[in-house]
Amino acid sequence: MEKHIVKVLKTEFVTHNVKRFTVEKPAGYSFTPGQATDVSINKSGLENELRPFTFTCLDDADYLEFTIKIYTDHDGVTSKLLNVNEGDELILHEVFGAINYKGPGLFIAGGAGLTPFIAILRKLKQQNKLAGNILLFANRTEDDIIIKDELNAMLGNNHIDIISKPLDGKPGRLIDTELLKHYVGDNLEYYYVCGPDKFTASMVDDLEKLGISKERIVIEE
Repeated sequence: MEKHIVKVLKTEFVTHNVKRFTVEKPAGYSFTPGQATDVSINKSGLENELRPFTFTCLDDADYLEFTIKIYTDHDGVTSKLLNVNEGDELILHEVFGAINYKGPGLFIAGGAGLTPFIAILRKLKQQNKLAGNILLFANRTEDDIIIKDELNAMLGNNHIDIISKPLDGKPGRLIDTELLKHYVGDNLEYYYVCGPDKFTASMVDDLEKLGISKERIVIEE
C-alpha cells in the first residue's frame, strides 16, 4: 500500500468541534475534488489506525487540507487528532474515489458530510462554474455550520441552512420530503448527498419518492 509521511504545517478550529489540518503535499500527489484518502497518525501504536478523510483544498494547491469533525465521546482516531498540531506527522495513503461532480445540481449535506463538497465548490468557484448549484446544509445548531461565511460568499442565496435545534428557540427544521419538494425540479440534473449513513439513506429514499432516478443521485462510492 502506498504511504506518505507528511508534516502538519498548521491546525485551526473552524467550529467548536471541527478542526482544519494543513499538511505537506507529497511530490506527484494528486486528487479530484470530492476524493479522499486513508489517514493515520505517525506515532507509535497509531500508524495502522486508518480512517478516510476528504481533501478540502483545491487540487492545484501546494499543500493538502483536511477539515475533520472531532468526536471526543469515544476513543477513536478523531479524538486523537485533537492533540495533533503543527510539527506532528500524519501518514497518507492512496487516493480513492468518493463523490464526483457530474454537473450542476442540488447538494444535500448533513454535518461533516459537507467535506467532499468543499473542494468541489471551491473548484467550481475557481472555474466560474458555480451557477446552477444549490446547497442544502443540515446541522443541529447554527454553531455547527462549517465555513458558513465562505459558503455564503460562494453561493449567496443558494446556500440554505437547515437547523434542527436553533439557538434562538424557534422551531427547528429537517430536510425531508416536504422540504425537498421546493428544490427538486427539471432544472436540476444531479442530486449530491453526503452525511451519516442514516441521513444519506433517508435523503436517497426521499429523492426517489419524488421521482428522481438513481442515475441522477450521486453518493459516496
